[in-house]
Amino acid sequence: MKHPLKPVLLSALLLCMTAGVSMAEDEMPELPAELQATLDALPDEKREYLMEEGEGFAGTWEKLFVRLRGKTSTEIEAFVDAMQYLENASKFNPETDMASIPLNTEAKDFNGWKLMNPRALATQREPGPINLSYYAQGGRGGIQTFANAPVAIYPEDLVAGDVEVAIVGAPLDMGTYYRGQKFGPQAMRTGYYHGGNDMATMVNPSKVLSIVDYGDIAIDNMSSELSVHHVRERVAEIARTGAIPFIVGGDHSLEYPDIAGLADVHGKGSFGVVHFDSHFDAGKGQAHYITHGQPVYRAIKEGHVKGENFIQVGLRGPWPGAWGFEWMRNNGMRYHPMAEVEKKGWKAVMEDALREAREGTEKLFISFDVDVLDPAFVPGTGTPVPGGLTMREAIPIVRALCTESEMIGFEIVELDPLLDNTYRSALNANYIMHACLTGIAMRKTGITDGSYLSELSTEDNQPRAGKRALKDGDAEEIDPDYGRPQR
Repeated sequence: MKHPLKPVLLSALLLCMTAGVSMAEDEMPELPAELQATLDALPDEKREYLMEEGEGFAGTWEKLFVRLRGKTSTEIEAFVDAMQYLENASKFNPETDMASIPLNTEAKDFNGWKLMNPRALATQREPGPINLSYYAQGGRGGIQTFANAPVAIYPEDLVAGDVEVAIVGAPLDMGTYYRGQKFGPQAMRTGYYHGGNDMATMVNPSKVLSIVDYGDIAIDNMSSELSVHHVRERVAEIARTGAIPFIVGGDHSLEYPDIAGLADVHGKGSFGVVHFDSHFDAGKGQAHYITHGQPVYRAIKEGHVKGENFIQVGLRGPWPGAWGFEWMRNNGMRYHPMAEVEKKGWKAVMEDALREAREGTEKLFISFDVDVLDPAFVPGTGTPVPGGLTMREAIPIVRALCTESEMIGFEIVELDPLLDNTYRSALNANYIMHACLTGIAMRKTGITDGSYLSELSTEDNQPRAGKRALKDGDAEEIDPDYGRPQR
């Protein structure tokens, strides 16, 4: 996410601030002499309040002093009264506010939206993945699926098929302020690119791994709070079978239930997280506990992942301020903003992130928000920030992380195809997912060096290779009549 504006300031008097900005970052400079006597005339409690909270309301101490200059003590007292009114009026009032949104528990279909179809009502068949394609080559017709993979419906299908990766959609977008991410799974299923051979490594994950499309997780489009609990259940369901859940979102609210679901199976604090995002998503203190700007805080707060095992990559833009970086430092988190890339270069930053991901725990979950990429590559996202990663930077690091780590989960989120009238956002999202699948496949074949590249695709070995082929009779013979009708 992304920093929603928090309307806590009186528009006629005060400046707007972004949510999450701390109230008093800097020490107060010396009070201007012309204000000293005026402020001394204020009641003690109001003067104290102004000196504690004034910077946060005005933005900086200097801006506060400018606003107060020339005002009488009565006018300044009214200013303080307005500040205190806003603070008090913003708080929860049990007499006028609902502590929670009531639900109709008398509804006969209260849980109907997430009920699994009983086996007695389902098509009777042997457990295992189902190939939906009518055509032998699979991807050129029939029903489109993630990675052109077979479909699985029940956990028994995953077990019977020895499934290693289950790709599941999670079409949730109520945790964001720009809707459309719920169409992300649909766009990636129907996108132009669905996998195949990775030319850089000459590894084809679809041939090495058992991959399935596990459908979409049911979402109650009236409630993020209800939905994320069901997402957590379904992610844990996949993990318990031994398959790696790949979650296709949906907005970044999903990071919380995805991490929590994995922790339910693998144990709290047992794995690391690499979070690719232009925003740090550790906001707190909002009325809603779960939005696409708060999943990191909640995952850390509830102990699902340790701060020292959490790595941020790609941060940029206006959020967070210094307070956010101090919070990450205080919780042992590692971070690599684009400012560090500018300072050290991408190669050094990538090497640091890869090394850090291997420290503390071998197990790894990757959370990939597509807005970590520059908007030139993914215009289809609700919170684009210029100056992001290129695809040429993102693919190698994702592939390397998934090669060098014991992957227990992967998510790709915040793809909003409604904001892109081309196919490139979904195209690039599929390429990112395929990079991780390639890394997992490489690891299965015994390749654990994330920097591995195939000699075949990186060296032409000419003229030696051509001369040898000519000698061995492997070079193409010239045929002037090739492609012409037989005479």
